[in-house]
Amino acid sequence: MNSVFTLAPREDWICDRLVAEWNVDNGDVSVTNPENADVIWLYADWAWTQIPQRTLYWKKVICTVHHVVPEKFGPRERMDFEFRDRFVTAYHVPNGHTESFIKPLTTKPIHVIPYWANQHTWRPVGTQAELRIKHKLPTAPTYLIGSFQRDTEGSDLVSPKLEKGPDLLAEAIIAYRDRCAHLFPVHVVLAGWRRQYIMGRLEAAQVPYSYFEKPPQQIVNELYQTLQLYPVTSRVEGGPQSLIECGLLNVPVVSRDVGIASQVLPSSAINDDVTKAIPCVPNITGLTLPAGYQPFRRLIESL
Repeated sequence: MNSVFTLAPREDWICDRLVAEWNVDNGDVSVTNPENADVIWLYADWAWTQIPQRTLYWKKVICTVHHVVPEKFGPRERMDFEFRDRFVTAYHVPNGHTESFIKPLTTKPIHVIPYWANQHTWRPVGTQAELRIKHKLPTAPTYLIGSFQRDTEGSDLVSPKLEKGPDLLAEAIIAYRDRCAHLFPVHVVLAGWRRQYIMGRLEAAQVPYSYFEKPPQQIVNELYQTLQLYPVTSRVEGGPQSLIECGLLNVPVVSRDVGIASQVLPSSAINDDVTKAIPCVPNITGLTLPAGYQPFRRLIESL
């Protein structure tokens, strides 16, 4: 089996967690120094310059491209992609949308492999009623809608990060509130960071919410289990990981046709207007561990 060094972005975010999981569970092939690896896996493709070009030149290189925002992929980004492509042996993408975008840009093989689902990290704990009380959230019959991501750009904490669809999320939540007002109240559970845009929209529409800023994973795990709906309104995604996490925690989802949505949800749960979709728990069969690692191990061994 080829040895592999997996590049993490060192941003204390999702990719760092996934690389750490990989390294712990695949210690038989993982190495901590790229110089000692047969294969360098650029899991954080945007951080690829952390590896010296002279090292990449002599190694087999897998480059993961999670997603590409078309509006942000201009001449400079294309030039950077083409320059990095010289060092790449094969690409990994998590979904067909990303494959379709990069296919015209490279002659290298592209492997479509969805993310794995760590059932040891995302697991049921307690009851919905108990967890709502624990986190001071409204109890039944209040309908809890959740969103755990990032909404704004880093520069001003106001401008919406449009590829994440916070504007569409706000519109959907307000529509749910208006539609359900005569049946039950709606309350929004927000987690993650840079949620200022969505909070401003909710406040303007007088939709109540609770915000948990950058909570630890075990708290996010519990917050998922307080929900009755998780809408995915992104315009571009690699995953999102929330689809997999909801699948493990039995949380109903509605989604736009982004990322891996069509791989884990029926077509009835997917609509550009998520309020017209029928909520469904994602089917993550085959993505749990250790099976979820196997396609990546086969790719590494094949190089």
